[in-house]
Amino acid sequence: MKRFDLPKYNLNPNFIGSWTLSPLSTCDELISYFESNKKIQRRGASGIGINKNIKNSTDIVINPNYINIPGNDVFRRYAVSLFECYKDYIAQWPFVKILPNNLQIGSFNIQRYESGQHFQKIHTERGGLNTLHRVFAWMTYLNDVESKHGGSTVFVHYDLEIQPQKGLTLIWPAEWTHAHKGNLLSAGSKYIITGWIDFPPPKNMNVKAP
Repeated sequence: MKRFDLPKYNLNPNFIGSWTLSPLSTCDELISYFESNKKIQRRGASGIGINKNIKNSTDIVINPNYINIPGNDVFRRYAVSLFECYKDYIAQWPFVKILPNNLQIGSFNIQRYESGQHFQKIHTERGGLNTLHRVFAWMTYLNDVESKHGGSTVFVHYDLEIQPQKGLTLIWPAEWTHAHKGNLLSAGSKYIITGWIDFPPPKNMNVKAP
């Protein structure tokens, strides 16, 4: 067997969309929500459960139904901003329009990483039968982290390292092509909000976009 190299007519894109969330005050409100709700904070878990050698963080899981609870308006405002990013993603990659128009956002996480913590395992967001419904992943960094303190996100197949900046929002395909990890945070805290855009479940049990 001999490897064959196809002609390269264009630079290969990474299909990672990026935007700056507006207004940035939404980031502050989400951090405030996290810190004000210590009773629902949990040790961060990955797809195989809790293992600090894989993911070491503190998380709050947000169910979409929480958006309608009084006092949780920040989640609806964030969802509207995220949907604007998604619409622009589609504008950049029109082929995405062939996907069902009732994709949904399920439960999502607010996460805090502190000094000495990170999501150290290289992973993909669609890695088994239980995650086949995921189409895209999304994430917003809620605060700045200086590069000297680490905390960057590394997409290993693209040699791409992204340093957290307040409001920086990413959307990327949930496939193995976008395997990634988080670099160790050496000082301070790193806050993110992250989740997935999914195919709807059977029987029209979907959540409409805001």
